Amino acid sequence: VAKGTRKRVVGVLLGQVVRGKIDCLNSFAVPFEEDSRNPAVFYLDHNYVENMFRMFRKINTKERVVGFYSTGPSIRPNDLRIFDVIQPFTKESVTPPVFCIIDIRPDRPDLPITAYKVIEEVSRKDGQMKVERSFAHVPCQMGAVEAEEIGVEHLLRDINDPTVSTVASLIKGKMSGLATLTEKLVEAKDYLEAVGRGDLKAHPEI
Repeated sequence: VAKGTRKRVVGVLLGQVVRGKIDCLNSFAVPFEEDSRNPAVFYLDHNYVENMFRMFRKINTKERVVGFYSTGPSIRPNDLRIFDVIQPFTKESVTPPVFCIIDIRPDRPDLPITAYKVIEEVSRKDGQMKVERSFAHVPCQMGAVEAEEIGVEHLLRDINDPTVSTVASLIKGKMSGLATLTEKLVEAKDYLEAVGRGDLKAHPEI
């Protein structure tokens, strides 16, 4: 939510399309205003989108505009109109752009992201064909590349929580490491026993 207001935030998603799947790696917010009393009235600075995207391309030429996001928590009437504004920037991508709703409520128990795509449905009314557009849900996952995971680990390592003693945190870390080692050893044991029984073929790399 925009600071000091109850208004939502709208932004552009940047990323790559790999084998028909969108991999979103970056984003930036866009100047956006909408009239709460009249849903048909809104403002989105497309010149800002064009200038920002040009600057991002100087840093990473592989990134493309793959969609847009909103701090929901639900689909609103203006979202299809925002889609029309963002769509011209996604012409370089073969996959249709996605719309992601970011639910920023702290009490949400599951993944705070819901992804959608625009679909067209043909209906017949009064003997005339009519095409109606709507949002359809698409599955999504949240993850991190290896470089991001390493960076987060280093940041967490330097955070000092005064409520937890250093000795307690060290013991907790060693116990967690031993538990992971135990899981790996059990996995290796099961594999070796399966090879010994002839249930699996020995893998030369292992």
